[in-house]
Amino acid sequence: MSETKVAAAPEQSLLPTYARYPIALVKGEGSWLWDDQGNKYLDFMSGIAVTNLGHAPQKVKEALIKQLDELWHVSNLFRIPNQEEAAHLITSNSSGDAVFFCNSGAEANEAAIKLARRYQQKVLNNGRYEIITFESSFHGRTLATLTATGQEKVKEGFAPLPEGFKYIPYNDIEALKAAISDKTAAVMLELIQAEGGIFPADQAFVEDLVKLCEENGILVIIDEIQTGMGRTGKLFAYEHYGIEPDIFTLAKGLGSGFPVGAAVAKEKLREAFGPGSHGSTFGGTPIATAAVKATVETIVGEKLSERAAEMGAYLIDELKKELAGNSFVKEVRGQGLIVGIECVEPVGPVLTAAQEQGLLVISAGPNVVRLLPNLLVTKEEIDQAVATLKQLLANAVKA
Repeated sequence: MSETKVAAAPEQSLLPTYARYPIALVKGEGSWLWDDQGNKYLDFMSGIAVTNLGHAPQKVKEALIKQLDELWHVSNLFRIPNQEEAAHLITSNSSGDAVFFCNSGAEANEAAIKLARRYQQKVLNNGRYEIITFESSFHGRTLATLTATGQEKVKEGFAPLPEGFKYIPYNDIEALKAAISDKTAAVMLELIQAEGGIFPADQAFVEDLVKLCEENGILVIIDEIQTGMGRTGKLFAYEHYGIEPDIFTLAKGLGSGFPVGAAVAKEKLREAFGPGSHGSTFGGTPIATAAVKATVETIVGEKLSERAAEMGAYLIDELKKELAGNSFVKEVRGQGLIVGIECVEPVGPVLTAAQEQGLLVISAGPNVVRLLPNLLVTKEEIDQAVATLKQLLANAVKA
């Protein structure tokens, strides 16, 4: 180290890509977190829909410890039994037939975009490359996925952006019809726009979209990064709509906090991703897929999707009942345990006040409080969160 270099505080060694809260969380168990000052918090963020089984779930912990004692990493030049078994668990419980493992949701969406283009160009030989996405969507932070995202704020300063993306209004089938051309390779959408404000897709819109894509040889990509793994009351959100996407993507809750993502495809797409066409050094390692196996087995085996549907309905009903008549609150909406409280003004002060009261929640756009409790949340924990929010939102009216 240079003699003239001044030692900085540890936090100064990080690039300032996050506006962090002044809280250092050091321990988690179930629905609860503790900071380095000993303060306890009820977690209704779940690491932004990541810790779907709560913090440090025992079965996943045991699977990881066992794997750590055996093998951490091996190249994808070799067979990885854990990876094969994790993929089989996913395909056995979904409409998909083949899985590509990676490290994050952005990489899963990147893989989906590449797979759609390569299928059109190398298998069907039609040269299609355009991906249609939707305004207010969010698909990731890589150059391709931030370009796919229908929000200008994530694109600022990253020009020139990749070509081949179109954006249309959400839930607008006529706009989709107008956007389709002989260059259209796929339509990519979230069935609940999470970062965009907790807006579900209309049933009729989704049905018409799938039909339109089938008629025009266009692939349907469903981004399940935030809605997958039981959060909406089904294992995958597309199940609510009675459809089978050509590709869907997973991450967040897939590994219970261990970084892992996946793109899941229909059989017809298999030949588009032959050897050498795509890859990931850390994708599907023995450790990562040990976490996936234990997570999926727990969600499916303990019927936690069904539990999320029940507890989500209870949460939404309680919020609507307790917040009725509050002029600061515009609407409560959601599905399963992804819930938004839309307010008439920005909710930043509400989030800060909630932290001071021992409740962790997050926003979804400037005016929406987003609630993402884990799938094992109890009614007592829901009642505590609702009571806190009722008080804080009543104070917001007075302010």
